[in-house]
Amino acid sequence: MRSRLPWTQPEWLAEATAWIRARVKVTGEIEQLHVRWWSTVLRVPTAEGDLFFKAVAPIHQFEAALTARLAELQPGRVTEVVDVDPERGWFLMRDAGTRLRELVATRADLRHWERVLPEYARLQIEVAPHAGELLALGVPDERLAVLPDLLQELLARRPHGLTDDEHRQALAAVPRFEEMCKELADDGLPETIQHDDLHDGQVFVRDGRYLVFDWGDSCVSHPLLSLTVNLRSVAWRLDLEPGGHELRRLRDIYLEPFGRGPEFADIAYRVGTVARGIAWDRMVSARESEFVDEDDLTGPAYGIKLFLAGGPIGTWQEP
Repeated sequence: MRSRLPWTQPEWLAEATAWIRARVKVTGEIEQLHVRWWSTVLRVPTAEGDLFFKAVAPIHQFEAALTARLAELQPGRVTEVVDVDPERGWFLMRDAGTRLRELVATRADLRHWERVLPEYARLQIEVAPHAGELLALGVPDERLAVLPDLLQELLARRPHGLTDDEHRQALAAVPRFEEMCKELADDGLPETIQHDDLHDGQVFVRDGRYLVFDWGDSCVSHPLLSLTVNLRSVAWRLDLEPGGHELRRLRDIYLEPFGRGPEFADIAYRVGTVARGIAWDRMVSARESEFVDEDDLTGPAYGIKLFLAGGPIGTWQEP
């Protein structure tokens, strides 16, 4: 698998390292830390500390320009970008510190998420006036007005992993999904950047600041859809009871900057399960078949199954 990825090829690595060296003074060996279908990361030693170069696959190309723009709009909440090549999907960042994954190991450590979520909410609120600009950068459009059509297109392709009965249920649920999207839209909360993969591997802590990283799954949509992946991942990581008081507390802390109540957020949580399935389908359908596994194929169906189950916030199940 590695051999066919562009960033494992000597020619690509030579081009990337030349681009890096033209922008910063490198003081040691550049090390390739991360190789996946969707991206690679290189560590770049400099006299001022390590920098990190990231390159992304074409389906995620917007991440480079988006991260750079968010760093301009929200310094102190997003990883600082040193330089960017939007056309190639390359960007160079400063060290963001320690991942939340290394800091959140027990329920007592949820205090970190209690600090992160209001900051992330404020980021979304403050970025909302720039939503049109972000769409122009190529950020996927998952606004409430288009989500029902995207769901119908997905169901027409019959997602892998849905039984005949589940497929029939999903088709019958489209009007309810449309109604839920309309409820959210009628409330008037502006659509904005929605990370859509906000878990403990995507947030770093440096000098007391929480920095959100890895915007490659993000879209422009209703902000509260971010609850879906976040609460589900926290519940899975710490074995929390779906709908339990820890998850409700995180939900409510996140809601405070928006001035919205839990009933409204629970609608967004359910809509977010479908939206995540739609996003998963978009990303996986762009991959060559050799890089697609069973979990990838069933990802879109997983979101639909969660929607149909209608469980409490933080519900997750084996795909």
